[in-house]
Amino acid sequence: MNILRILCGLIGLISFLLQADEWVSEQAQTDSFALVQPDSQAAIYLDSDDYPGLHRAVANLRDDIFKVTGKTLKLGSQAESEQLVIIGSLGRSALLDRLVQEGKLDISAINSRWEAYQIQVIEQPLPGVKSALVIAGSDKRGAIYGVYTLSEAIGVSPWHWWADVPVKAKSSLYVQASQAIVDAPQIKYRGIFLNDEAPALTNWVKDKFGNFNRQFYEHVFELLLRLKANYLWPAMWNNAFADDDPRNALLADEMGIVMGTSHHEPMMRADKEWNRYGEGPWEYSTNRDNIYRFWQQGAQRHKQVESLFTLGMRGQEDEPMSEGENIGLLEQIVADQREILSATFSGDIRQVPQVWALYKEVQGFYERGMRVPDDVTLLWADDNFGNIRRLPTAEERKRSGGAGVYYHFDYVGGPRSYRWINTVPIAKIWEQMHLAWQYQADRIWIVNVGDLKPMELPTDFFLRMAWNPTAFTAATQAAFSKQWASQQFGPEYAADIARILDGYTRHNGRRKPEAVEAETYSILHYNEAGRVSAELKALAELNQQVAKVLSPVYQDSYFQLVAYPLLATQAVFELNHNLALNRLHGKQGRVTTNDYADQVRYWFNRDQQLAAKYHQLAGGRWMHMMSQPHIGYTYWRNPPANLMPVLSVHEPVVEAVADMGVAIEGSALSWPLNEPEGQDLVLPEFTLYGQKQRYIDVFNKQSAPFDFIAKTSAPWITLSHETGNVETLQRVWVSIDWQQLPVGEHQGWVHVQGTGWGGARIFVQAKKNAPPKGSGFVEADGYVAMSAARANIRGNTEKAWWATVPGHGYFGQSTSSFTHIDYVWQPHEATPYLEFPLYLFSQGEFDLHLWLAPSLGFVPDRGMRLAVGLDEQTPVTLDMLADNSQQEWERTVLDGLRKVTTPIKVEQPGHQKLRVYLRDPGVVLQKLILDTGGLYPSYLGPPESQYID
Repeated sequence: MNILRILCGLIGLISFLLQADEWVSEQAQTDSFALVQPDSQAAIYLDSDDYPGLHRAVANLRDDIFKVTGKTLKLGSQAESEQLVIIGSLGRSALLDRLVQEGKLDISAINSRWEAYQIQVIEQPLPGVKSALVIAGSDKRGAIYGVYTLSEAIGVSPWHWWADVPVKAKSSLYVQASQAIVDAPQIKYRGIFLNDEAPALTNWVKDKFGNFNRQFYEHVFELLLRLKANYLWPAMWNNAFADDDPRNALLADEMGIVMGTSHHEPMMRADKEWNRYGEGPWEYSTNRDNIYRFWQQGAQRHKQVESLFTLGMRGQEDEPMSEGENIGLLEQIVADQREILSATFSGDIRQVPQVWALYKEVQGFYERGMRVPDDVTLLWADDNFGNIRRLPTAEERKRSGGAGVYYHFDYVGGPRSYRWINTVPIAKIWEQMHLAWQYQADRIWIVNVGDLKPMELPTDFFLRMAWNPTAFTAATQAAFSKQWASQQFGPEYAADIARILDGYTRHNGRRKPEAVEAETYSILHYNEAGRVSAELKALAELNQQVAKVLSPVYQDSYFQLVAYPLLATQAVFELNHNLALNRLHGKQGRVTTNDYADQVRYWFNRDQQLAAKYHQLAGGRWMHMMSQPHIGYTYWRNPPANLMPVLSVHEPVVEAVADMGVAIEGSALSWPLNEPEGQDLVLPEFTLYGQKQRYIDVFNKQSAPFDFIAKTSAPWITLSHETGNVETLQRVWVSIDWQQLPVGEHQGWVHVQGTGWGGARIFVQAKKNAPPKGSGFVEADGYVAMSAARANIRGNTEKAWWATVPGHGYFGQSTSSFTHIDYVWQPHEATPYLEFPLYLFSQGEFDLHLWLAPSLGFVPDRGMRLAVGLDEQTPVTLDMLADNSQQEWERTVLDGLRKVTTPIKVEQPGHQKLRVYLRDPGVVLQKLILDTGGLYPSYLGPPESQYID
């Protein structure tokens, strides 16, 4: 990283911290600039010759100040006041240029920089002016960003229009900026892609604006500018940006938005334009002349507006080309496109921004040798599930066109589409885009946000990080949700709101709602589904508490941004949770089968009711926005509507009879219906440091109640109750009185007598080990499970290190490997490692399961490696991408997790140290499980083992 990048990062970080410290306040301080006082307000000077887009931004600033204070600032190119706000872009504002020439304003920090701005209070800049607040931009967008920076600082959220975020009234506004606030972006082009926009966004737009016209896009452009973005790929499923409204592109250019077209729409022509005007097939090998003319028209249309031209070609509707892997044809296509640009634009074609999107199979063309001129930006893509596929090598970083990243918060395609609500944790975005920044993919960052509305939180984070990647570290990114909640709803409840935001996104990051099924979370092992249910219930209760105390003015925005995504997430989970119980109880013949069927119906209707409430907000302002189907997937494509799953139904006999059934924790078997002849019910083994109690369910299969008696074969087996009356279900908890047991293995049973012949016998096993001699995670219940974040980090250096990433992964934090760019791994003796103290009662060869984020090998031909070893054993190097098949990729992205298993040989029981050595950067470790013979299948794995000091 060169000195300029470091300095830019420091300047941006200082600005970020100044904004966080509220450099605009309601209280006057020494030398503060009075923007608005109870009995007066400043005036705004804006040169009439300055950019029309800046005039628009200043008009919005005046509106924002009025919303906050009720005061309207006078505006003009001859404005006079003792307190004057001087706004302008260098070279277009005569007054700014004069102040610079007279030495009253030093603009060396922003001069000639891309999109830089400077905010500063200066004294006596003009006769009769006591002080001035200067907002100076190095160019048009720099000045615009400075204006919106002030709007945000006075308390107007960028989401004021898009999420009904209210503005807090203030009687006074004072600016403390005697030291200049200087900022500029570190990523050149930063933007979003409106995609997969039907039915939700499309129907909303048709209702509110008639079409994707300039009235609609004005709000999109303004949001982007308020978030300091500058780039847009417009909606294109059924629309064509420049053709639907010819003034769309003109408005974008006026306001300051650089327009592009998506990864499969070359030369500023929309896919749907070919449907409307194209002649012949979309096949360059057979229809070159017609397609060439089609592209010429696109270049000519955008000649006078700021655009970023997508090169290359894919098939229609984002499919691979029918010519497949014809690299020679693709190289000819790019050459022809460059020929068109040379003929259209005067001057050096290298000054015309161009991008080649290496999306899906197109990356394969590049890897097999296809090249484009050095001035064309290489836009690397993720795998559509947030895992970056490739980043620039040392040689590629020399290219003048640089590189960028196309990222996804939304996707239509296999193995399962996800388009409905936010599913991407902030920490995941940070971890992947931090790598992009580190590897100098810094020319373009663009993200697919789907319909935009459900993705407010991650969109905000992505664009702020794109502006200043160095402001966000592994630690500071974790505070973003709280800062964002404070901006939208005030600081009082920001911590609680952040818990909700981080909680539901962590859950959705485990598995996207569209991919959650009845079988996803285990209802048999580790109380897994019950634990997840409790997590979401606790968040829902916290949400209810916050909603009760929030001011009424926040209710609409709070429901959109916080309550709806949480409660809808809970509804989808609980529908599937209860569906799993319905099916199990139906299989076991339980009378409660119908109760769970009713619960499935309740949660299905709850989902519909939540969407209806969303659509009724603010008098129906957001009608259609939550109309994306998300229940009833059977393969990657979403169903035509939310579909109720097939339910099991229990029909008791007409006459009232009693019929006992018995089921146990950890098994789908039950007595007597599903019990194979000669097979016993056996509870999972008890161990001293493991799970404290396990259950036996005594249930009714008919409608008449009955009594039961439970007896044990030994006094060391204890029951929560030994008798009971069962109408539907009685749960009997079994535990062990360890004081009655000597060291060793023990067996006994519980006998349950109710209706039926003989009753049910449940075998109980207990293993008591001698107390551990040493500290560490203790083996129990046949495994040792450890969170990666609980490791002792050893041997970090300036060139390679492990660090905890809060908020990342299944369990709320992960540990990731970081290195300097192009780091070459060292022998294990000189390598940083994670150390996990263990105490094992078993010996032998056991499977070690490493649970990792589903990251991809972003450096070609290297894989993603780490090494593991026990104590001083020579570690074994593992490549987490050793199986990089399509089938394995599909499993990992659905699970949001990659699992690697390796054998570990334990020579003798006792205290051990498991070590994980750093080999490559970007390896994100979440959990480790050593299976000593008792591990059961589950989605989240067993709870963390007990740690003994």
